[in-house]
Amino acid sequence: MQQKPDGFRGDWLTPDNPCFKEVIYGGMWNRLVPERLPAIVARVINDDDVMLAVHYARQHKMKAVVRGGGHNWCCPALRNGTLMIDLSQLTGVVSVDAANRRAATNPIVSNRDMQKALEPYGLAYPTGHCPQVKASGYLLSGGMSWNHGVWGSGVGSVETIEMVTADGNLVRASAHENPELFWAARGAGSGFFAVCLRYHLRLYHRPRHITCSSYWFRPELSVQLAEWLGPLADSLSPSVELSQWVVTAPKDLADEFGLTGGRAALITATEFADTPEEAIAHLEPLEKNPFRSECIRRQYAEPATFDNLYDLSGSLWPVGLRSKVDAMFSNRPLAELMSATIDHVLSCPSLKTVYMFAVYTGGEAPPTPPDASFSMTGKIYGGPWSMWDTPEEDAANAAWHERLMDLLKPHIHGHYISESDTAHHPEYVDMAYLGDSLKRIEEYRAKYDKDGVFVNFHERLP
Repeated sequence: MQQKPDGFRGDWLTPDNPCFKEVIYGGMWNRLVPERLPAIVARVINDDDVMLAVHYARQHKMKAVVRGGGHNWCCPALRNGTLMIDLSQLTGVVSVDAANRRAATNPIVSNRDMQKALEPYGLAYPTGHCPQVKASGYLLSGGMSWNHGVWGSGVGSVETIEMVTADGNLVRASAHENPELFWAARGAGSGFFAVCLRYHLRLYHRPRHITCSSYWFRPELSVQLAEWLGPLADSLSPSVELSQWVVTAPKDLADEFGLTGGRAALITATEFADTPEEAIAHLEPLEKNPFRSECIRRQYAEPATFDNLYDLSGSLWPVGLRSKVDAMFSNRPLAELMSATIDHVLSCPSLKTVYMFAVYTGGEAPPTPPDASFSMTGKIYGGPWSMWDTPEEDAANAAWHERLMDLLKPHIHGHYISESDTAHHPEYVDMAYLGDSLKRIEEYRAKYDKDGVFVNFHERLP
């Protein structure tokens, strides 16, 4: 049963292969790896391999699951007894049409590498924030992007997707061709019922003056800062990306934050502008901070590049850690969220943990694309990215994380499908979609995957 199909050119791995577990578990970002184990790994190298793998799953009545970059924090690509279709070899930006501002990309291209490929053309794409995240999971889930307030989510600029469906055929999906598949692919995340191989993207002129401001404070000011920052956000330009954080202070400020256990309150603002004057005008309201005299470090309107932004994100979410993550949307006041949680946040057992809320500017929550299953939004996005080093720290950090989510629960409007623990909290799937979006995903699954070749959101998980 486990012999690879004729013509399959990639790696067909079964449990008797000495590399089997390393291939499976070594490809997962989160080192808090569950012990779920597929029966076969099909590490594909081309379209034909994908079609052969899907046909194999159908013929042998196996459940198929797709692994892209392996960055989803709760590891939904690990499903017991499945055929894992591993896309890790399908790398690279396929083409850039600078004149028409279009590009095509394979699924395994990182956010950083996508922007790097577009940089020589003076173009950009609304990629995600973490440098290592790949296009596959990012776009399937919706795409919480840089410059979200202006460009919108990542999937909003996807024009066509080439995919292999549950019957093993390669098709194109767009607003005009297989529109139901196109709708579902843009937001269904780990619940999608096909294999996306190439994304055709609409590009934008790269902002010529990316500019950043940051302000560090003692963490006991978190609630007061939120009381000021929340209302201010409505009056700021949508081109300002505004966030409030509780993080570990940088080493050169360690003495300043020694009495707080190294934790610090941080406000950041990133402006995507075309002129220095525009950048300064949009960031200037933050200089009127009523707590500025208590600011321990201030950086105002400093020029930046996408590489700089990725370096910062990479330092906040480093590789090789054990993690629990539950990102949420809220329409409640920022100060309410901080007031309900700050005491518990400051009791965090790990200095690696990041607590962050992005506060959308311009007076309203960013819209989601009208023709995509990605439908959840809110005026605030964020929550805990609980991270630590060793198995010995698991129990304390997991308990701290779950207690924090209990405190946040009354304030949650919804969850983000790729940054929430849908494996242990299946109810978070229901909370990741508005209106009838989840119902439509399941209706289209029944239509396009009648035999249940692909796992749904919940199958073969704990």
